[in-house]
This record gives sequence, C-alpha cells and structure tokens, in this order.
Amino acid sequence: MVDNILLRQRKSCPNTFFTLNDTQLQFYVLGEIDELLRSVGKSLKKFDQLPQPPRSYLNIGTNNLIIEETSYDTRKMEYETAKLLQDCTEEQRKIYDAVIQSIDNNVGGIFFVYGNGGCGKTFLWRTLICKLRSEGKIMLPVACSGIAATLLPGGRTAHSRFKIPIVLDECSSCNIAHDSDIAQLIKQTQLIIWDEAPMHHSYAFEFLDRLLKDIIKAVDPECYNMPFGGITIVLGGDFHQILPIITYEDRADIVVACESDSESEELIKFAKWVLDIGNGQVSPPRVCNSPLIENQILIPSQFCDLQTESTVDNMICSTYPNFSHERHSIQYLSEIAILTPTNQTLGHLNSLIVDKLPGESMSYFSVDAAEEFGGLDEDLNEAFPIEYLNFLNASS
Repeated sequence: MVDNILLRQRKSCPNTFFTLNDTQLQFYVLGEIDELLRSVGKSLKKFDQLPQPPRSYLNIGTNNLIIEETSYDTRKMEYETAKLLQDCTEEQRKIYDAVIQSIDNNVGGIFFVYGNGGCGKTFLWRTLICKLRSEGKIMLPVACSGIAATLLPGGRTAHSRFKIPIVLDECSSCNIAHDSDIAQLIKQTQLIIWDEAPMHHSYAFEFLDRLLKDIIKAVDPECYNMPFGGITIVLGGDFHQILPIITYEDRADIVVACESDSESEELIKFAKWVLDIGNGQVSPPRVCNSPLIENQILIPSQFCDLQTESTVDNMICSTYPNFSHERHSIQYLSEIAILTPTNQTLGHLNSLIVDKLPGESMSYFSVDAAEEFGGLDEDLNEAFPIEYLNFLNASS
C-alpha cells in the first residue's frame, strides 16, 4: 500500500515535489485502512493493537486543502521546533506552554498576545506552527493582510481562509457546505493563529465564532456551546502602532523622524497622547461650560497649524506649491495627491484647481447614451433616461 501513496499524493497536491518520511507514509496507510474499514461499518479506533494516526490523516479522500496542510516534513518541523524553543524568552515559553496545554487537553482556550511591534510575536507564532506540524496536526495561521500573512509559514489572509465577506454586519453568515473541502479542513483544525487581530472589525470574530460552531457541531455537538467551536484560538497584535505625521514628507522621512534624537521629546509626548487615546483616557472636550461632547477628541495645539486659516484654497496651495510653474511636470503631479471620501468632493476640488490654470478652458461633454442594450430600441430611453445618465459620476 505504501508504494503508490507518494505518487498519488503528488498528483493530487499542488506541490508536486513534496516528500513523505516513513512516519507520514505510515499515517497515510493507516488512513487508507481506516477508509476500508469504514466501508464495512468499522473503523481503525476499534483495533487498539494498531497505531492510531492523527485525526487529520483519517478519511481525507482527495481533499487538497488537508493534503496541503499534512504534507510538511515532520522531521524538519521537529528540528525547527527544538531550535526555536532554545531561543524563546521566559514570557514566550509561558505562552507557548499554555497554548499547547489547551490543545492537548482539548479545552478550546482563547488567548490574546498583546505586544508592541518587534517584541517577538511572529517568533512565537513560528514556534507554535512548527510544533503542531511536527506532530502531523492541522493549524491555520491567518493575518489581516497579505503582507502580514507572508511572515507566517503557510499563512493566508483571514478573509481568504475563512471566506469572510468583505461587507460585514452582526448577522453575516457564510455559505460553506458541511461536506466541502474547507469544512473538512476546519473539522480537523486544532489551532488558529490570527495575527494583527486589532486591525479587523469585531464582526469578523463574531462571524468566525458562528462559522466554527456550525461546522464543529457535526463532529461534536457539545462543542457548539463553546466559543469558536472548541478550537484553540490565539489572537495577537498591538493597538498603538501608529507613526507621527510629518507634513509633506514621505514614509522614509516619517520613519527617520521616529528615530531622531532632536525630536525624541516631542515624539514621546505624541506617543503618550496616542496611547492615552487608545486606552480611553482622553476626556471629551467641553465648550463654554456646556455638557461634554461625546465621541470627539480635542487635538492638542502643538499638533495643529494654528497660523494658517483652514480654507480649501490654503489646502490646495499648501498641497501644490508653485502649481502655476510646475503644472506641466508629470513627475510633480504624480507625486502629490489630495484624498477625498466622495467623488462629489473630488469634483469640487478639481474644479477649483482647474480654475487656477491660466488660459481659456474648454469643456467636452460625454454622449448621454447606453451601449449594448439587450432590449428593443424603443425601450432604451425608458430603461436609461437622460436624467439617470447625467446623475452618474464615475471616477476619473
């Protein structure tokens, strides 16, 4: 039975070059024996004299998602785990032991690892990932963005892995069938690591809680009453990762400003102010002995430009200095932009900027007509009246 397993797994797995060691081959053989026993109403669990493989190797069929998560070299993962554990700090080791204990005891613990950037959260994630994969277990590392997901071995974005809708509300649900590949993968998952969790809306976690409960209850009905279906969840992130804004400077200058000794005192004040906002310690403003203005924050004067009047013309002049002389420079115009929340505001600003251009302006109007209409010609005006076409305000 072992002879054809490697060839068959390579044909069904996206990674056609992965290898299986003797332990993994044994697990796959036991998985096939379990499938044969199930066809006659029995299972591998009834034969105690046979080795019992991890649950992820049982009844997997041709599920490429499970094959992908179980195709890691367990010996290599075991070596990486031992190497990473040697470099763990005492605090990291305590978190590691608590998470592993939750998985081994199947208690469905929920952890949040809070720490500033660079304190070793990603190192801890890698240690947990290698440990579980060295034992042939399935764990799913996710993050809020693709950039953050690339730092996790085998990481994916949370939206991609769990099919989270882009538009979320408190009642959002997912149409994942219980017999689908992703559902079978979730049923065998023992750990989920969610990095940069504070960047997601709370609805995303409520959605995941409903999703996991709905899928896991088919395996163990008692898990339906446990948070996240009884799967151990580890969240991580930092609520205060924000840089001070340096006017008219790019990203590199902002980072350099964060490391400047001459501005260290000002940066400390700014960082403390941002920290107080995150902790809810900044009181709302009060105007003329009136009641407090809720959901508003008074920005300290040192962070504001009080010398210049706040007008649209001043904003345009400060954003596009020497506009009349540099208006023909493609590089000048491509490096500066004003971001607006709506196209209506954008159109207003564009009109004001165009008025500053010397010379006579020419207006070219678009054709108010719809193309490739599926109905009759006489129905065209009723389906797309001129008023409706004039109302459209597309970008660009």
